[in-house]
Amino acid sequence: MAEAHNISNRGPRWSLNGMTALVTGGTRGIGHAIVNDLAAFGAAVHTCSRTESELTKCLQEWQSQGFLATGSVCDVSSRPQREKLMQEVASTFNGKLKIFINNVGTNFRKPTVEYTAEEYSELMTVNLDSAFHLCQLAHPLLKASGVGSIVFISSVAGVVSLGTGSVYAACKAAINQLTKNLACEWAKDNIRAIVLCHGQPEPHL
Repeated sequence: MAEAHNISNRGPRWSLNGMTALVTGGTRGIGHAIVNDLAAFGAAVHTCSRTESELTKCLQEWQSQGFLATGSVCDVSSRPQREKLMQEVASTFNGKLKIFINNVGTNFRKPTVEYTAEEYSELMTVNLDSAFHLCQLAHPLLKASGVGSIVFISSVAGVVSLGTGSVYAACKAAINQLTKNLACEWAKDNIRAIVLCHGQPEPHL
C-alpha cells in the first residue's frame, strides 16, 4: 500500500500511516470532515455515497491532496448494496479493516402522530438497521486486523429529548445501547466500540 501525504504537524504520535478505515456517508457534513482528518493523518480511507457525481468530486479532491481515498456508490438502506460495499472494502484492504466509522443518518422532524409507516421504516432502516448489518459484515475484517475500532455517530437526542422527533431519538438510543453490547461482546476479538453523541441531528441526506 502506498504512503499517504500526512499533513499533520503534531508529530509521529498522531500518525495513522498504515491504518485502513471505512467511513459511511463520507461526502457531506460530519462524514466528509472525518474522511478529511483520517486521510490527513495518513490512513487509507474508503467511503460511500448514494450519489456517484458527489462521490467522484470528493475523491478527486482528496486524491489531489495526496490522500489515499477510495469509494463506492452505495445506498445503505439496501441490504444487497451493503453487502457489495463490504466486499469492495475487503478487496481494497486485503481482508483487513482497522477503523469503521458508522456515520450515515437521516431524519424527519415531525410530531409523533404525524409519522407515516413509510417514514418510520426509512428512519429505522437508515439509522439503525444499516448500522447493525454493516457491523455484522465488518466484524471478520476488523477481527482480522488484530485490533479494530467501530465508531458510531449518534446524538444527544438518544439520551434526552431535543425535539428532533421520537423516531430519530429512538434510533439513536438504540445505537447507544448497541455500542455498549458490541463493546462487551467483541472485546475478546480485540474490537472496541465507541459512540459519539453530537448535539445536532443529521440533515435529511
